[in-house]
Amino acid sequence: MEYVSPEGLRLDGRRPMEMRQLRAEIGTVAKADGSAVFEMGNTKVIAAVYGPREVQNRSQQISDQALVRCEYSMANFSTGDRLRKPKGDRRSTEISLVIRQTMEACILTHLMPRSQIDIFVQVLQADGGTRSACINAATLALADAGIPMRDIVTSCSAGYLNSAPLLDLNYIEDSAGGPDVTVAILPKLDKVTLLQMDAKLPVDIFENVMGLAIEGCKAVSNYIKEVLLGNTKQLEYRRGL
Repeated sequence: MEYVSPEGLRLDGRRPMEMRQLRAEIGTVAKADGSAVFEMGNTKVIAAVYGPREVQNRSQQISDQALVRCEYSMANFSTGDRLRKPKGDRRSTEISLVIRQTMEACILTHLMPRSQIDIFVQVLQADGGTRSACINAATLALADAGIPMRDIVTSCSAGYLNSAPLLDLNYIEDSAGGPDVTVAILPKLDKVTLLQMDAKLPVDIFENVMGLAIEGCKAVSNYIKEVLLGNTKQLEYRRGL
């Protein structure tokens, strides 16, 4: 199957280096301390953050930093498949761990000892790049909750199909079986906090694909900053500042 036409267009009409449209909304869950919906094309994710609050299980309390917990799930209707795996399957557990470790890299946990921060992420609609969308939604939700962070974390994926590096894969491209790289970065600090790759790539091609994913992360970072700035201006307006 041809994933890039002779005219240089992908199946959804994008150029190889073009991202899907980004959309985000903050404060979508009223009872959460912070929440956000993040969309990358047709992939739609909601995140809610509770905390910092008292640690529920005292044996898990850490004396010099906050305990960060993360729970990832997919809504039964998110993919259109009749049969969904039950909550707590291996993939969900692995993605929960990936998101938690990625977010821990940016949260200033030492400022909130003996407390707990819970991050809940749910995929409402899946069309490739769910891991990245979850990380981007969690970043916005943490910022909305006022959790102190070193920097925002942004994530994007890139792949290699039909001898061409492609940015921000959708589900059809993702399921094609080609190598893909998911990256998360702290843009201001210029640090990589997540790098996942599910197939081997020659070093020169890997550098190309990873560089493309990092460019995608930077584009997401610019968008998230715009959303946060817009939200701050809205709050100022409401308070008559």
